[in-house]
Amino acid sequence: MADQIVLRNVTKIFTTKTLGDITAVDNFNISVHEGECFSFLGPSGCGKSTTLRMIAGFEDLTNGEIELCGKLVSSSSKKLYIPPEERGLGMVFQAFAVWPHMNVFDNVAFPLKIKKVNKSEIKKRVDEALKHTSLTGLENVYPGELSGGQQQRIALARAIVTNPKVMLLDEPLSNLDPKLRETMRFEIKALQKKFGFTIIFVTHDQSEAMAISDRMMVCDMGKIMQIDTPENLYNKPNSRFVHNFLGESTFINVTVKDSAVYPKGSNQTIGIDIPKGVRGDMVVATRPNEIELAKSAESGGFRTFIQKRIFLTDRTEYLVPVGEQLVKIQTPHRVRFDENESCYVRFVEPIWYPADDEKEQAERNRRQLI
Repeated sequence: MADQIVLRNVTKIFTTKTLGDITAVDNFNISVHEGECFSFLGPSGCGKSTTLRMIAGFEDLTNGEIELCGKLVSSSSKKLYIPPEERGLGMVFQAFAVWPHMNVFDNVAFPLKIKKVNKSEIKKRVDEALKHTSLTGLENVYPGELSGGQQQRIALARAIVTNPKVMLLDEPLSNLDPKLRETMRFEIKALQKKFGFTIIFVTHDQSEAMAISDRMMVCDMGKIMQIDTPENLYNKPNSRFVHNFLGESTFINVTVKDSAVYPKGSNQTIGIDIPKGVRGDMVVATRPNEIELAKSAESGGFRTFIQKRIFLTDRTEYLVPVGEQLVKIQTPHRVRFDENESCYVRFVEPIWYPADDEKEQAERNRRQLI
């Protein structure tokens, strides 16, 4: 499978008056395959939108090079920069970016008119784009008369009307209500299947990224943390940050001594296997729905009690003290405990990480100010 988008050692440094030099994108190496939906995921200030803007040509890179569809479009060493309008990309952004003074047809036809495509071809391609975005019959309506979802469909139709090989989507669904967002996810994937373009999808919403992506990149503080399929990222996160960012996570601060694991603030051990070479202060991580909750000591779990019970539509959540921490556990409704009832907690195959790094969190907070 051919690589449609390639980033080699791409770095972007911003100079700010108050914060000095900030490396927003630090030596990114990415290859996105033809026909793939590849998501950039991470918190504010992680570098995902800056990377998308460099691919689009709205930002020039500080170092490295970018290749699109086999053609070099940005290179620091060769002093090469191809402007956005010559990169042949379709783009949809968080703001719908539709022109209120143009009707639906003219909004969608605009990029073709700029390219001086003949009128009959424009009519044919706009009609096709409107058909595939459920806008047929609204050609003469103005955006102000339409819903947010319909306006976002205008932006999608305008992006696909030029038959791009690559689509860049930057938080395209964040202004829509939850139900419509879910519908639009499926519509975007259906459009990709129909037209065969490659998608770069930028979002901070992990469930959205996991639903739409073939592969995902999780980044943090300008660095790539992990690239993999949604399933592998969720089940095999390579860092505490990735574990925490994808899905709900439960972290227990522990101390390993004398071949036993003690949660902070407790003299009672947690019965879990200790990886070779692990000692001192550590963190064990798991998902709240993977923790076993039992009524008897036969499970071999950590003895504690139910501090709070919360009934939700699809599960029950329990908050239980483990040492000095309050741990969230999620169970099916058939697993029933009452508040203040004693229980035993067992952690099944948790993942081990180093103890908290306060400096990392401070830097993460600083970057969100940029």
